[in-house]
Amino acid sequence: MNNIWILAQTAEQEGPSRVTREPLTLEGEATTVVPDFNAPLPVTPQRRGLDMQSLFFIGLMFVVMYFLLFRGPRKKQQQHKQMVQSLKKNDRVRTIGGILGTVVNIKDDEITLKIDESNNIKIKVASSAIGKILSKDEN
Repeated sequence: MNNIWILAQTAEQEGPSRVTREPLTLEGEATTVVPDFNAPLPVTPQRRGLDMQSLFFIGLMFVVMYFLLFRGPRKKQQQHKQMVQSLKKNDRVRTIGGILGTVVNIKDDEITLKIDESNNIKIKVASSAIGKILSKDEN
């Protein structure tokens, strides 16, 4: 325990108190250390601005985010739109809810499906509810 810090406050209210650091000898007397002006100064790393490597990394992150957030869903949406446009009468389809049926009629955004041949049960679904065309997969 070579370094002992002494913190003291003066009784004078004129200025702020001074905190000094002076190493103590074994006898408890304070000694003054004179700095060596010939000693080399410590080298502190200088903070540089953005360099080319970090700019490249940031640009790469933007490209990846574009493909993950915008390009993928848009491409999937276009594929679904093309699939719905290629629907025709008597195609077997499966809805996103799992209902299997045969296309009977197509009107704008509404598709009529026949789900039971024996009882002639038909339902109308939105074109966005079509999940997969099964008749094209069989071929």
